[in-house]
Amino acid sequence: MVKFGVGQAVRRTEDQRLLTGSGRYTDDINLPRQAYAYFLRSPHAHARITKIDLAAAKAASGVLGVFTGADLKAAKIGNMPCLAPVQNRDGSDMPIPPRPAIAQEQVRFVGEMVAMVVAETLAQARDAAELIVADYDPLPAITDLDAALRPGAPQIWNSAKNNLVFDWTLGDEAKTRSAFAKAQRIVAIDLVNNRVIPSSIEPRAAIGDFGAGDRRLTLYVSSQGGHGIRSALANNVFNLPESDIRVVTPDVGGAFGMKIFLYPEYVNVLFAARALGRPVKWIGDRSEAFLADTHGRDHLTHVELALDKDSKFLGIKVSTRANLGAYLSHYGPFIPTFAGAAMHTGVYAIPAAFVEVKGVYTNTSPVDAYRGAGRPEAAYVIERIVDAAARETGLPPDEIRRRNFVPPAAMPYKTALGNVYDTGDFARNLRDSMRAADWAGFPARRAEAERHGKRRGLGLAYYIEICGGSPDEAAQVRFDPSGGVTVMVGTQNNGQGHETAYAQIVAERLGVPFESVRIVQGDTDRIMYGHGTGGSRALAVCGSACLIASDNVIAKAKALAAHMMETAEADIEFKEGRFTVAGTDKSITIVEVAKSSFDVTKRPAGSNAGLDEAADFNPANATFPNGCHIAEVEIDPATGITKIVRYTVADDFGQVVNPLLLAGQVHGGTVQGIGQALYEGCVYDSASGQLVTGSFMDYCLPRADDVPAIAFAYNEIPTTSNQLGVKGSGEAGAIGAPPATINAVIDALAPLGLRHIDMPATPEKVWRTIRTLRQAAE
Repeated sequence: MVKFGVGQAVRRTEDQRLLTGSGRYTDDINLPRQAYAYFLRSPHAHARITKIDLAAAKAASGVLGVFTGADLKAAKIGNMPCLAPVQNRDGSDMPIPPRPAIAQEQVRFVGEMVAMVVAETLAQARDAAELIVADYDPLPAITDLDAALRPGAPQIWNSAKNNLVFDWTLGDEAKTRSAFAKAQRIVAIDLVNNRVIPSSIEPRAAIGDFGAGDRRLTLYVSSQGGHGIRSALANNVFNLPESDIRVVTPDVGGAFGMKIFLYPEYVNVLFAARALGRPVKWIGDRSEAFLADTHGRDHLTHVELALDKDSKFLGIKVSTRANLGAYLSHYGPFIPTFAGAAMHTGVYAIPAAFVEVKGVYTNTSPVDAYRGAGRPEAAYVIERIVDAAARETGLPPDEIRRRNFVPPAAMPYKTALGNVYDTGDFARNLRDSMRAADWAGFPARRAEAERHGKRRGLGLAYYIEICGGSPDEAAQVRFDPSGGVTVMVGTQNNGQGHETAYAQIVAERLGVPFESVRIVQGDTDRIMYGHGTGGSRALAVCGSACLIASDNVIAKAKALAAHMMETAEADIEFKEGRFTVAGTDKSITIVEVAKSSFDVTKRPAGSNAGLDEAADFNPANATFPNGCHIAEVEIDPATGITKIVRYTVADDFGQVVNPLLLAGQVHGGTVQGIGQALYEGCVYDSASGQLVTGSFMDYCLPRADDVPAIAFAYNEIPTTSNQLGVKGSGEAGAIGAPPATINAVIDALAPLGLRHIDMPATPEKVWRTIRTLRQAAE
């Protein structure tokens, strides 16, 4: 076995530079003659721009240029694209209103850009922006998702009547209606999936550059992959061949889906660089991040579950309104529809299902992918309604789930919404998590808490998600003359540990030292192809491409080894980095073969130098990681403070490449899910449209002491969807944690009569709920 190969808990190789201050982020890049951009942003949620006076700003010290939407329009700069439109239930296309990179004539959310100032220093640009006189004619604004669809609500776009983006459906409505007609019991619940702000530790950042000689645009940007951004810039914005644009992404300090997209700031720094002939740098501050980063979630859902006399599930109906903000981000319409809607049946054998989703415009920042991207929303729906059904039927929450699980023998199993689960043993993960959580001992712990005046609850949720599927990814593996291996990948590490995991795969396959493998990413001029990081696809798809490319290298090296050992290729065997002539002790290492391949005297006549092979992998099916989360909480009725005292997870991620990296992903995702459940909530003022939670003074993130040590275990049930057998893991924690945590809160307060509470279950909300329940009982 290769040291540090697949299955071993290797520490992240990138940590040495990142933890010692040697990382290179976008803000660390400074180009000769670099200027700085600052954006004047709208203070209004909805208004007409009646006048912009730039004279004083243009005359200010150090100012190189001041630009508005009119300048971009004159230069024929294209609008920001929506790349994933959906069709309405009647087959008609949804309207896609224009989104210029700088507002023209009208603003539609607080924080939208109305002007860009470029100066020698950031301070000069900021000071000059304060000299811009912008006059607005305020218009009625609407930020409330429910109210936006009502007749008479302020209209955001003329092309979207009643602020409706789309009316989309999935499933068999007639079959589901029939299932409900046969039901012995129907359970219904209304849910809020609260809006959250991604809050990556490194804010967004971009530097635009223009080469006077080659007339190419170069964008240095903190992103989740440069090729998609380059494509949008070339095809939708600048109308240039993709070869005329280079996108470089250095180290990235967190992303969570939010950094996948092309943002207006990126367009503007490139436009300014070309207009001024100088590099232009913009580093977003935290206030800008709150205002103008894409947000996540923000759904209102009504769900109904039909059960027979034995509490077997017959059908499910889901009706969701999804807030998409004032403009359509790259994948905004895709997230509440195709990304997650098909997961509403969860891990249960539900024969009939129907989902309808209405996308809604509001005067808020655009909404797009956030860790899990549609699947956490679906898991929250199904796991909350199943828990509600357990309470109504009187069954324990684990028992009602066992009765309805898709059994392993049914795999591959096609759900009522079209997914095909290839593998899984849901009862096993449930059993393991309950044992680890000491489920049987909970009554005693609850009684002990009550003796101290506390309320203790136990919440269970079983999630499944779809991830690690198409589109394809490519990898290139090549030896250098010294025997080192370079791997070129089109995904982008932003905290997951790609450099370590890919090196493990390649090192084990080639039989070379782990330390000799170097991963290269983040430059569209160096990397031939890639769809970036998102959807927990990196290891399942790009990792498989690395494996196949390594096999291609071995195949090429085998022919050269046969030549060097003067034998037939069919007689050559390869194992643990060494080619051996079968039945003999004659052998040579792949490193020796690689070095010899650069020597024209040692390789076959007419052959090319080096061992350099590429591969592309496009999975035929996605992967379906799944697992059971159990949260145990203790609530202080006097303050409403909810403390998580135990947290247990048992997952199935297929074949595990690196247990240490896997645990890190699960821990991080789980804490983010707990954050949404208990702490985080983006709030806009309903009258003015101002962002109320515009800083960490008002927007609460979970702290280290808010979460206990997470007990994590896993069962390896390999997927059949890729060569590695791995199932995506990057988003799973954020999917299972919200329903488990809320189910625990409800369980703690159920003796007081509580049946539901919406996220986030903040101390104030919990305290007020307890007070209301007690008053009702008097």
